[in-house]
Amino acid sequence: MVDPTSDLEADVDEESAPRCVVCGGPALGVGRRTLTWVDDGELERRQFCSQACRDDWADERPTT
Repeated sequence: MVDPTSDLEADVDEESAPRCVVCGGPALGVGRRTLTWVDDGELERRQFCSQACRDDWADERPTT
């Protein structure tokens, strides 16, 4: 398996890249953003193709 979060991205193409949760496009390249958090002991992760999609995301993280 190719690690899509690797800095190298040498073997990651658009088809194997994670999908942006906002627009569905490939979250790939220098514009990619990844948000992680722990919720009830489980790791949650959301991938975004750009900062614009990250900004448009309806934040689902729990507030405590």
